[in-house]
Amino acid sequence: MTLDVEIAHDFGAFRLDVRFSAPAGVTALFGRSGAGKTSVVNAIAGLLRADRARIAVDGTVLTDTAARVDLPVHRRRIGYVFQDARLFPHLTVRQNLAFGRWFAPRSMRGAVAPDHVVELLGIGALLARRPRDLSGGERQRVAIGRALIAAPRLLLMDEPLASLDEARKDEIIPYLERLRDETAVPILYVSHAVAEIARLATTVVVLGGGRVLAAGPAGDMMSDPGHMRLFGVREAGAVLTARVVAHDMGDGLTELAISAGRLFLPRLDAAPGALVRIRIGAHDVILTREPPRAVSSLNILPAVVTTVSEGEGPGAAVGLLAGEDKLLARLTRRSVRALALAPGVPVYAMVKATSVAPRDVGAG
Repeated sequence: MTLDVEIAHDFGAFRLDVRFSAPAGVTALFGRSGAGKTSVVNAIAGLLRADRARIAVDGTVLTDTAARVDLPVHRRRIGYVFQDARLFPHLTVRQNLAFGRWFAPRSMRGAVAPDHVVELLGIGALLARRPRDLSGGERQRVAIGRALIAAPRLLLMDEPLASLDEARKDEIIPYLERLRDETAVPILYVSHAVAEIARLATTVVVLGGGRVLAAGPAGDMMSDPGHMRLFGVREAGAVLTARVVAHDMGDGLTELAISAGRLFLPRLDAAPGALVRIRIGAHDVILTREPPRAVSSLNILPAVVTTVSEGEGPGAAVGLLAGEDKLLARLTRRSVRALALAPGVPVYAMVKATSVAPRDVGAG
């Protein structure tokens, strides 16, 4: 299922002019505050009537100003999850979930099994409670469940974790990963947090100043040296998928297989054979031209330089191909010159096992 978006709207001091396509999976709409992210999702939901727009989901046209098509909000079959859960305070969780059925077309009521949604989001123990008795993460899970029970053709999530502390974010992200992997509902996920989109996104659309600055598969986007400035030099890093090989009970490490060899990370809560998604920060990658000997780093991967991008300051971004996986390293320009790095040069990439934080590892 594909979402096709063309929106142009003049707010006076700010002009929105975007065009992109979002395939199945989670498409992250990424950008700093004021980039136009919420305006885009409001136009898709029908809450903003744009000056010029064409919005279609899997061929069904929701808005086409040229053809004078503008489906009302209740006929768009779009689930919208806001920063705050917006649950009915006087209803229990069970009653809030049941309310979602009334937003589904009559022909679709019952198409989504409430029991499956409850199990998917792990909210079975919460059904008799009221919103005031829930944590922030629990309220957001209930809000997602209510949206799913309405049988949406598309789910919009506007920074659903923005109001949560780090502990609550860590609590809810695994459920969002299950939502991505176990349902067929495409998701447009708005965020300005690189760590979130690295865990969740299959596609990334970067907005800035009301325009699309770049778009593409998440792995390609986040490992491209030319995009480092879009994500921020301190946040930039590559995303790769690995398979769990084994756990070493003696030293608390997990062995993972990637195309270039083996990775060792602090023990992961994943069964052998499971796929996991790993974000490796560009600042955590060290390069050497010679095979390293007697070093503390457990992860040493043979790689080839693909691109070198130098900034205006002292830094440089180096793109790497390790087997079939893309990596990104942040070095100084002096180091690039000292190592004579250029496309095609073979190197060894070193990554400390402890440099990958638990929140940088998720379901593959």
